[in-house]
Amino acid sequence: MTPERLAEIHAMCFVLPRPWNTQEFGDLLTSNTVFSCEDTHGFALGRIAGPEVELLTLAVDPDHRRRGIAARLMQDFIDRAKNKGASEAFLEVAEDNDAAVALYHRFNFIKAGFRKNYYADASGTHVSALVMTKTL
Repeated sequence: MTPERLAEIHAMCFVLPRPWNTQEFGDLLTSNTVFSCEDTHGFALGRIAGPEVELLTLAVDPDHRRRGIAARLMQDFIDRAKNKGASEAFLEVAEDNDAAVALYHRFNFIKAGFRKNYYADASGTHVSALVMTKTL
């Protein structure tokens, strides 16, 4: 998937936190520690750091949600992280993103921390984030 397509899908999914642009996706994809899990209508990006993997973002086109795409992407993310030697996964998610939190709980992620006012948009709106982890 091209950086342009990643940015297009991300923009459909996020306002807060702000969507990432083509350049940001392009920069991430040049790193040998970053990997992508892709579907025609969504993607997940992960970054390996030693024995840890971070879920950087997961996005599914809103017109294609509720079809199991996010669950397939999460399983692919977990499988690929394990194959790359990761033993612990973590992520940050907006505390008010109930659908994402439920998805992560379904994959046995647990709350490990809290980041007050972690996400902000251009208007100054802030949302706190949950830090979630999972042993792989």
